[in-house]
Amino acid sequence: MSKLYLVPTPLGNLEDMTLRAIRVLKEVQLILAEDTRKTGLLLKHFGIGTRMQSHHMHNEHRTAESIAARIAGGESVALVTDAGTPGISDPGFFLVRTCIGMGIEVETLPGATAFVPALVNSGLPCDRFYFEGFLPHKKGRQTRIAFLDALACTFVLYESPFRLVKTLEQLAEVMGGDRRACVSRELTKFFEENRRGSLSELAKHYTENPPKGEIVITVGGKDQVDAAIAEEQQD
Repeated sequence: MSKLYLVPTPLGNLEDMTLRAIRVLKEVQLILAEDTRKTGLLLKHFGIGTRMQSHHMHNEHRTAESIAARIAGGESVALVTDAGTPGISDPGFFLVRTCIGMGIEVETLPGATAFVPALVNSGLPCDRFYFEGFLPHKKGRQTRIAFLDALACTFVLYESPFRLVKTLEQLAEVMGGDRRACVSRELTKFFEENRRGSLSELAKHYTENPPKGEIVITVGGKDQVDAAIAEEQQD
């Protein structure tokens, strides 16, 4: 039966590609790719010859209905992004919503997502957490930071290496420089780094050591800070 498959792809380490993902990408009639050049290298590595079509943030609004119509007409289509799971700070939502609205089956494969290993590796409580994704660059940024400051649970951000220090400094200004955090960089790759410390310590480190690669910031929640202070006072 025709359907839309959402297929996660490795963050960097090709060994994280699942056997199921390889099979699905070989069996579908069309692969939608955020960057066909980058996905082309992945497909070549695994011997996948399925036809590709570009599907990214600049055209997904225009193409979602036509793609859904093709699936409704009998084609099976897979959506992949440059890395990780489609729809998580990547294209995917509009196509999924369109397919669901047309009664088309959507199947999502489990697989790589950057915030999960970063969260678990941070050493911060991960029984409950909030995923923010990317903060707004300008309008609404301070409002979002104030919202995150009040959260009682751990929260997770994505950030570019060029804005990392600025973001850490802004978080420290609102939440206090002692708030515990972890910066995860180049997850699954050869130079993977998970650096833990206070927001102020991390801002200072990355000011002196400009980072490269994809960045995930994990920050402890307000109640976690209050609980730690209370415990120290009891001791």
